[in-house]
Amino acid sequence: MKAVQVTGYGGVDKLELVEQAIPEPKENEVLVQVKACGMNNTEIWMREGAYGTEAKSGWKPNGVHFPRTPGSDIAGVIVKAGKAVDDALIGKDVVLFPFTSGGENGLEHISEDMSFIGSEYDGGYAEYVVWPASLCFEMPLPSYTESAVFSVSGLTAWHMAEQIKIQPGETVMVTGANGGVGSLNVQIASSVFGAKVIAIVGDLALEERMKDLGAAHVLSYKSERLAEEILEVNGGPIDSVLDVVGDSLFAISLQVLKNGGKFCTSGSAGGQKTELDFRVLYLKHITLYGSVLGTREEFGRMLRAISERKIKPVIDRTFPLEEAKEAQTYFKQSGKTGKIVLLPGN
Repeated sequence: MKAVQVTGYGGVDKLELVEQAIPEPKENEVLVQVKACGMNNTEIWMREGAYGTEAKSGWKPNGVHFPRTPGSDIAGVIVKAGKAVDDALIGKDVVLFPFTSGGENGLEHISEDMSFIGSEYDGGYAEYVVWPASLCFEMPLPSYTESAVFSVSGLTAWHMAEQIKIQPGETVMVTGANGGVGSLNVQIASSVFGAKVIAIVGDLALEERMKDLGAAHVLSYKSERLAEEILEVNGGPIDSVLDVVGDSLFAISLQVLKNGGKFCTSGSAGGQKTELDFRVLYLKHITLYGSVLGTREEFGRMLRAISERKIKPVIDRTFPLEEAKEAQTYFKQSGKTGKIVLLPGN
């Protein structure tokens, strides 16, 4: 089979297209023919060494072992079952829950043994992948490409919304609103939880697209009056922030939050380190949340919302598997809306 491997830390030159044997499923696993694999920041940051380049460079203490096939947003069809798996699963269209964990229900995403597909396991930049049968869920939409854009970014966005307990009618500001997680934050906060969403983007040419996804207001982070504009369109301070940007909008976020407001972050594309005046936190009674991925039960709730068309797939562009280098290069460009998807083409 064809697969794209990361051979070490560095640029896209570290991505190599190889031919290798189709993996065999173990007793409780299935073999999935990959039809589509959505792209995430996580596999790019892993390659670039943003999580570290020493022992603690992945999700586990022993770090990433190269070569590694990345890719965690996987949709495909089960073509073979392990000895302990019901053969009735063969032929089922599925999406993959993106990590294994020994943590109890509700805490699996923060368990010390959490291991991520595409980091600790070979992932979906390939024609086939093996995965535990219990972590394969029914595909929520008829299209493989559309179903492959939710597993990591969707679960992360859903967990963020549940963490801060969004209530109907609250105002939620979403940073990086045109990205993979951000565009889902807009939809989930507005369409599922009933919030009024202020979407923050770079280019206001995206305003209508953001409003189609459920944003009530769309503002540009390039504005020198951004804080004032947020307060103006909302008629006062906001209830919470769903952030994927990090440093570049952190100070403004705290400034526009109400007393008792909530700030939840799952990314740092605009800067990984920031300055914090603790007085702002305690004088405004602000709660900070760190968030990534979520639980199996949340994954199931998200898939139901997708199948009910409460959340729409937002896809910017697709690439064949052979063009993974070009796809990751394009991924890092600004101005996109939604996900980039690799298609193995088998």
